[in-house]
Amino acid sequence: MIRLFLTHLEGYKREAVLAPFFITLEVISELLLPLIMAEIVDNAIPSGNTTYIFQMGAAMVVLSLFAMFCGVSSAKYAAFASQGFGGNLRQCLFDKVQEFSFADIDRFSSASLITRMTNDVNAMTMMLAMGLRMLVRSPVMLIASLAICIRLNFRLSLILLIIIPIMVILVLLLMKMCNRLFEVLQQKIDGVNSTVQENLVAIRVVKAFVRENHERRKFDHANDELLQAGLRVGLRIIAMMPIMTICLNVATVSILYVGCLMISDGSFLMGDLQAFINYIAQILMSVMMVSMSLLQLSRAQACARRINEVLHTEPSVQDHPNVQETALPAPAGKVEFRDVSFRYVATGTGDDVLSHISFTVQPGSFTAIVGGTGTGKSSLVNLIPRFYDVTGGQILLDGVDVRDYPLEDLRGRIGMVLQTNVLFSGTIRDNLKWGDPNASEEAIVQAAKDAQAYDFIMSFPDGFDTWLEQGGVNVSGGQKQRLCIARAMLRKPAVLILDDSTSAVDSATEAAIRESFANNLKDTTVIIIAQRISSVRYADEILVLDDDHIAARGTHDELMKTSPIYQEIYQSQQEGVQD
Repeated sequence: MIRLFLTHLEGYKREAVLAPFFITLEVISELLLPLIMAEIVDNAIPSGNTTYIFQMGAAMVVLSLFAMFCGVSSAKYAAFASQGFGGNLRQCLFDKVQEFSFADIDRFSSASLITRMTNDVNAMTMMLAMGLRMLVRSPVMLIASLAICIRLNFRLSLILLIIIPIMVILVLLLMKMCNRLFEVLQQKIDGVNSTVQENLVAIRVVKAFVRENHERRKFDHANDELLQAGLRVGLRIIAMMPIMTICLNVATVSILYVGCLMISDGSFLMGDLQAFINYIAQILMSVMMVSMSLLQLSRAQACARRINEVLHTEPSVQDHPNVQETALPAPAGKVEFRDVSFRYVATGTGDDVLSHISFTVQPGSFTAIVGGTGTGKSSLVNLIPRFYDVTGGQILLDGVDVRDYPLEDLRGRIGMVLQTNVLFSGTIRDNLKWGDPNASEEAIVQAAKDAQAYDFIMSFPDGFDTWLEQGGVNVSGGQKQRLCIARAMLRKPAVLILDDSTSAVDSATEAAIRESFANNLKDTTVIIIAQRISSVRYADEILVLDDDHIAARGTHDELMKTSPIYQEIYQSQQEGVQD
């Protein structure tokens, strides 16, 4: 955890040094005050020297103001260092997640990653802020006060030397009990975040099926688990305060009793006893503050382990060490699958989603993939841009294994419209320029026309400057699909992949989009996944997936003669049309 702090304090190390420096000066100033007070009580007051009393009083005021200045400075620098550390750590985590493949995100879950970047980082930030002040102030105060107490009266200090180890042992036992509980607490926070995220993403479905009560019960279960985990931790932490208080009171009463006896026989002065009591309070309060800091440290350790798990995860899909350094072939769009097999490692099963898939898509051709639900259609196209890596065989783009491309170059040659259409908050123009940030206005307009999106865009008062809410919730499903297609077409890719991306548009619009592919992307290889036969019947080749393999391939007319699966899909849709 110390390495984690040091690594991500870059740019704030000066503040991280100044915070404990000023807190040390504050402690020294506060420790001098009881000694000055003892001098006043034992010498200045009995002698009636008012001038000396005022001088000592003025010195106490100056020391108090100096201590206040040091305390404020320490708090300021600790805040800068801890918040800077938190910002650096969050940025580092976010940058790491951007490198993750789909499989890595599946492994952690998006809700857990959000918790780690927010709640866990906040716990680390609080720990650093506390560490730069409390974990410096309390030990310095403890050691210095104990040294002064031993100097004032060794016999009375023996009471402290008995009480302090008892308090330390109790704190260590409590830490050991809480360490695992803090990990469970963070996991329960993951669970609540996951439930809330799922509900908000699917809120329309929840309302459409009147499942609000079901979702309330599900959240109540996750929330109750978090509540119970928090109580288990909280009850143990609460137990520390009465234990510390008892130790403090026992020590104070014992010292008062013994100290009064020593004053009676003349071996100890009243002012020294008063100073001694002040230092006892400082010592025992320091022990309590260290205890609280150590408990916070225990939680921070649990969070640090979760953060390090993300930071030390090697992305399952990344540029290989032997990635081509020579010039890559010119983009042509030839895609070749050679005996490809694939399984989702995150599922924990050994079953292949795809098994021994082989086919070739020629440059500029139109290839369609059809098949039942769960036959691996989306998995197949996700392998081309290396969202996942194959577990067997090879995929080649323009004659080069996709694993030998730099990821940025590989994905730069591919335009993809995913099954889930995602738009970002911003204007329509901003969303389209994801395809090409440097695209001209003419290119943006043409892409919108090709995707049959131009007319509805211009129907909005602000046209291309119309603001889209997060996820594009203020446009219809069909409009969202057409915007996503326009975004992909704007890239002018060598390979355009459409994963069931025209399901929400009517047949006439779909036909117009398909025609624009032929006219304006004639050199682009188009691979489309579709459920409707009308979407694929004009393809140069249709692949029929069944279970984990290609069951048939050919044109529409050929498959109507040779493929029972294709015939069944066609007949089911024709029956639907007749009905």
